Amino acid sequence: MSDGYMWFEGVPFPTAGFTPEVLREARESFAFKDEDVLLLTYPKSGTNWLIEIVCLIYSKGDPKWIQSVPIWERSPWVETEYGYNSLKDKEGPRLISSHLPIQLMPKSLFNSKAKVIYLTRNPRDVLMSGYFFFGASTFSKKPQSMEEYFGWFIKGNVPYGSWFDHTHGWMSMRGKENFLILSYEELKRDTRSVVEKIRQFLGKKLEPEELNSVLKNSSFQVMKENNMSNFSLLRGQFLDEKNGILLRKGITGDWKNHFTVAQAEVFDRIFQEKMADLPRELFPWE
Repeated sequence: MSDGYMWFEGVPFPTAGFTPEVLREARESFAFKDEDVLLLTYPKSGTNWLIEIVCLIYSKGDPKWIQSVPIWERSPWVETEYGYNSLKDKEGPRLISSHLPIQLMPKSLFNSKAKVIYLTRNPRDVLMSGYFFFGASTFSKKPQSMEEYFGWFIKGNVPYGSWFDHTHGWMSMRGKENFLILSYEELKRDTRSVVEKIRQFLGKKLEPEELNSVLKNSSFQVMKENNMSNFSLLRGQFLDEKNGILLRKGITGDWKNHFTVAQAEVFDRIFQEKMADLPRELFPWE
């Protein structure tokens, strides 16, 4: 289809770095190992912050790794051509990233003991972040206005499809001992406690000074200045030379500065309809 996306089984993907062949092969053939850790999000939900935190937990707070290796090499996206090819023959334990909806995830995940961290975020903020990010990307359809992108997002006509379907699908895994659900909002509100929760889930030990270093080196400002983490290496290739930026504000509630009253009401109604059967505590921003 020539609408600015690469479509696979009803889900739109960016046009660069994705092929139906790799998505199909990954789902059928990629082998998750019990010692793998999967960092799972819908796009623009704090993915790179989560990767940075986990990398620093692995390195006991030593920033050398995050300062010398690009973030997409430390925890490759299994669904991209680059990520799939770098992961499939890699020795474990592997850090793996993904934005895939549950029905397109490699089937082997569901028979493995691989640990999965699913980070959610208020979809209104996800929408705003996506509007600015994809508007400055060279690999995806660009919205001409906030109104246009709002309509796309509501319909799921954005990279990786509907936020509502994605979140609904993965919430079916809640309660499994190898599946940890976190929210961007609680990570912002009490970073130390959530990093401790991640550390315990991964079975890692950190001395107090190592934990402090994890917190310091995964902070928004430090990440924004780290060329291995801020996607500045991709400017001119996948991101606009001038405006392409991964880390824009790193705050919660920015949607209130952009939504009209009518948009907020429409969004609330759709959220209630689509997520009504899930417990409210899964959505700490509501």
